[in-house]
Amino acid sequence: MTAQTETAGTPGTAGRAPETSGKVTIVGAGPGAADLLTFRAARAIAEADIVVWAASLVREEVLEHAREDAEVLDSASMSLEDVIAVYERAAREGLRVARVHSGDPALWGGTQEQVDRCAELGVEVEIVPGVSSFSAVAAIAGRELTIPEVAQSVILTRLGGGKTPMPPGEEVREFARHGTTMAVFLSAARSGQLAVELLEGGYPTDTPVVIAHQATWPEELVLRCTVGTLEETVKEHRLWKHTLFLVGPALSASGTRSHLYHPGHFHGHRRARPEARRALRAAREVRGARGQAGEQAAGQSAGQTGREAAGRE
Repeated sequence: MTAQTETAGTPGTAGRAPETSGKVTIVGAGPGAADLLTFRAARAIAEADIVVWAASLVREEVLEHAREDAEVLDSASMSLEDVIAVYERAAREGLRVARVHSGDPALWGGTQEQVDRCAELGVEVEIVPGVSSFSAVAAIAGRELTIPEVAQSVILTRLGGGKTPMPPGEEVREFARHGTTMAVFLSAARSGQLAVELLEGGYPTDTPVVIAHQATWPEELVLRCTVGTLEETVKEHRLWKHTLFLVGPALSASGTRSHLYHPGHFHGHRRARPEARRALRAAREVRGARGQAGEQAAGQSAGQTGREAAGRE
């Protein structure tokens, strides 16, 4: 049996991961426009000894924040193994690396595999969030994605059948059954399939769609159509990459007034006005009664349909 020894002055360290050396900051650079970079992201780039950036997805202007003596590498020509080799060097030499991704690193950025490898190397990791293209496109379109009593959820997804398999139950048609706002990424090359799945999921053909290509770039193109005309619109403009779809009734509905700023709503910083509070409660009771009536009518209709089907059998 081989005895384990510990270094003098560092009791209890045997078998532990190596102490952290170097730092990797995974930076979300936003959808394209350099002025959508956050202050924290700009600082991380400015402090980096090495900047690894996606030249095909991130504007070159972001490099204006880098030091003159910083080493700049284009990740477009690098594999994951090449990037990890940079992190290994950072661990050996105690360097700071800014890994600059497009959009937000939390979404389709290959982030987790880098974080896991850095943990194995003993390299400190910080993730700086960025503006995602779905929120940028909503801003360009001048739309809120969560309209009271129309849509209160936003589904972020992509079409199945691409390079990365989709888990069971995460097909676009399944998400479409919710009828709420959807942001569909990485799917322009298969616009026909996308349109079919949206319709199969239950969106009416006249459901509004916003198509954005190269959002916030000089080449930006924003188109409005419907689910029924989605495929022909994409093909007419020959879009196949760098394209995002926003889908749902919130893209055209005005909805109702938000309760947050209603004079009858109170919170820790504002009191409700008594008369407005009573009016707000009365309105809620009316909507609740309508909702119950609708559910009862739907249940009766389903029951009648079931009885008719049983009679035919």
